[in-house]
Amino acid sequence: MSAPYYVSPDQLMKDRAEFARTGIARGRSVITVRCAQGIAFVAANPSRSLHKVSEIYDRIGFAAVGRYHEFESLRVTGIRYADLRGYSYDRADVNARGLANSYAQLLGATFSSAAEKPYEVDLVVAEVGEEPVRDTIFKISFDGTVVERADCVVIGGDADALSATLTARHDPMAPLPVVLRQALEALGEPAGGTGGPTGVEVALLDRRRRNRTFTRVDGPALRKLLAGEH
Repeated sequence: MSAPYYVSPDQLMKDRAEFARTGIARGRSVITVRCAQGIAFVAANPSRSLHKVSEIYDRIGFAAVGRYHEFESLRVTGIRYADLRGYSYDRADVNARGLANSYAQLLGATFSSAAEKPYEVDLVVAEVGEEPVRDTIFKISFDGTVVERADCVVIGGDADALSATLTARHDPMAPLPVVLRQALEALGEPAGGTGGPTGVEVALLDRRRRNRTFTRVDGPALRKLLAGEH
């Protein structure tokens, strides 16, 4: 009788992490960045119907990269968490920190379970405050690690290189058009031209709006914004 094949727990975790990272790196990048008007999301996304960026709650946005069906199920889970908490307690009790912790527990438990395949996703949960100092941005990795970022976070693709480029140039109080142009340049998408940028998804958590702050910026509105028109 042959001896059973043994893999150390440390090696198993390394293999699972490498598996997840490889899948996530295949996805096109998503940039989440602060600006004077709020928090902007810019995603390389050729699809017009499958969104990488979405609304979770009144002042909370969600961005993801990786396997679409996995992060879409997580988006729905986040909406249910927020709705239940807001209904059971108060809408003010729903915040990005609590949602990020909830995602971290789910992703971490799945990553540590040898019986389940780890999620091939990285997530961002952002909340816009009534004042800039109250903005919060959290990155949640496939293994449940949560990191709070001050101004800018990039997930998917060559995230480290893009993050370094944006961080060196970024001013969190710059107007939205400036921040969008920088993000589009980092993604390799031309901001000019009569047709405007293509293959991108843009949204904003706009602190100037009351209650629901999430708005998509596309088509003519995006072209006018980048052209400096009002």
